[in-house]
Amino acid sequence: MDEQRSTVAIPVGDAQLPADLMLPAQPVGVVLFAHGSGSSRHSPRNVAVARALNGRGLGTVLVDLLTPTEDEVDARTAELRFDIGLLASRLAGIVDWLAVQRPAGDVPIGLFGASTGAAAALVAASSRADRVGAVVSRGGRPDLAEEALAQVRTPTLLLVGGLDEEVITLNERALAELGEVGELRVIPGATHLFEEPGTLEQVADQAGTWFTTHLSR
Repeated sequence: MDEQRSTVAIPVGDAQLPADLMLPAQPVGVVLFAHGSGSSRHSPRNVAVARALNGRGLGTVLVDLLTPTEDEVDARTAELRFDIGLLASRLAGIVDWLAVQRPAGDVPIGLFGASTGAAAALVAASSRADRVGAVVSRGGRPDLAEEALAQVRTPTLLLVGGLDEEVITLNERALAELGEVGELRVIPGATHLFEEPGTLEQVADQAGTWFTTHLSR
């Protein structure tokens, strides 16, 4: 499969956000990743999932939602990584950029969020229901999306490790708010970061099926 790799700066408001794009020759959709607190677009787990999605014909966009300057501040204070409003507005801006610039062509857009990035993805999905066709959360904190949860109209898959008991509880509460658009699946034997053998592969497989199902036209 011919693939196009590129690193671009995506303009969102006053920020220029670095992003790694991987586009199969004829993508069936494109998935924008929102990493978790204290992570970056180089997160090995998200990179691994992105490569699995590429294998299914999905384009992927791995992006840093904070500028280098903001990242330096966050490294000291850890406050911006929990600023869900800021992260969600940046994601929504990137969704708009993907829809207008169409680097992957005129294809549906999905969001994949990990940890706090899942909350940002759901808030962005609630404000871009016309442009976001599917959401997947990995070990996410969808509860942090708060009142936006009830506004989500996008098919949303919540994936949680079976040993991540506190996060399972938080996802169950979020599922109640999401209603019929949400689905919660527990990966047996996995902790929060899905470091156990085979567990991240299960995440990638289930995410791939969810996106190809809901982003297909």
